[in-house]
Amino acid sequence: MTTSRPRPQANIYKDNEHPFAQYVRILGKGKRGSRSLTYEEALHAFGMILDDEVEDVQLGAFLMLLRVKEESVDELAGFVQATKDRIQLPALQIDLDWSSYAGKRKHYPWFLLAALTLAKHGYRIFVHGAAGHTINRLYTEDVLPKLGHEICHNSQQVEQALLQHNFAYMPLAAFSPKLGDIIEMRNLMGLRSPVHTLARLINPLNAPVTLQAIFHPAYRASHQQAALRLGYQNTAVIKGEGGEFERNPDARTLVVGIQNSTGYELEWPMLNPARSDAEEAFDLDHFIAVWQGTAEHAYGYQAITGTLALALYSLQKADSIEDALNLAQQLWQQRHEK
Repeated sequence: MTTSRPRPQANIYKDNEHPFAQYVRILGKGKRGSRSLTYEEALHAFGMILDDEVEDVQLGAFLMLLRVKEESVDELAGFVQATKDRIQLPALQIDLDWSSYAGKRKHYPWFLLAALTLAKHGYRIFVHGAAGHTINRLYTEDVLPKLGHEICHNSQQVEQALLQHNFAYMPLAAFSPKLGDIIEMRNLMGLRSPVHTLARLINPLNAPVTLQAIFHPAYRASHQQAALRLGYQNTAVIKGEGGEFERNPDARTLVVGIQNSTGYELEWPMLNPARSDAEEAFDLDHFIAVWQGTAEHAYGYQAITGTLALALYSLQKADSIEDALNLAQQLWQQRHEK
């Protein structure tokens, strides 16, 4: 049984301001007086949050002020670096960091089959995410056990999963319990918080390549710039289907990324000229059958191979969009030969 941290008495800060109050004031001092935090301020402020040195009312105010303003690049980078400074995971060799925080509502999580295909071909994939923070969505950790992959809750399990499958999934709460608690506030506050944004950027095992998806297009550039600020050398950011890193075959996909520490933008063409219908219901038996090769799904094939192509291009295994898609189709067809 856990006990909550005692609340301060009403007059405890009557004569002395709480150390965190300055950061709430910076964000909330009106249209003319407020401003974004500097990188150093964001680093310190978020460190206080992660170290449980902030009162609940301050945390709620801070998160919602940021939500209304939208996080700056320096704020995002400072928040992520504060998180990375407190993660205690061993150095493990990873090829690709794949963030998964949105969950799916209209289509199956085809991106998971793209990631598992890469793992079948020897790429070491680390996926991190969170589940249940938004209602009526199908999350990665709901699906992976159906595909024979356990959820990892410590570094030993991650290492074992990578040895066995070249693939491991770890929930946010397992490597950053405080962020795990905060992201669960989604249904309490009625709004997403900056944690939904910064979690995608964490890259807990410092993989050389990271894949991030956003739902609102304006966040592509801020994710790219924050990744550059954090020193990431290879990153791809897209408006993914449902907010996951999954190529939508029905639309053009703009990649705002980093290759060898240099930013770039590249638009990938749509794969399907017609709008695809959403799934009426999720039948995971059918989803698994597609993976096993005993069933087909036209939209799923395009989503899987299209997403695979994005990952292969980000890994610099193909020099062009066409070459990446051809290689993706080949790897998908050969996924069970390995």
